[in-house]
Amino acid sequence: MVTQPPETRIVDEYRIACDGSGPGLGHPRVWLQIPADRGWVECPYCDCKMIHRDFEGKV
Repeated sequence: MVTQPPETRIVDEYRIACDGSGPGLGHPRVWLQIPADRGWVECPYCDCKMIHRDFEGKV
């Protein structure tokens, strides 16, 4: 069985919600804050990496 890598999404906001909107039931909705100096954050449930558009290609 091959495990798919975690999803990466490019977002426009520094405060974002994640609910594991992939296949299956997902997970509880959590609000995440992208640090302005780092430009990305990972969801603690599904490991999805959210990258702010200003940091796209730099992470």
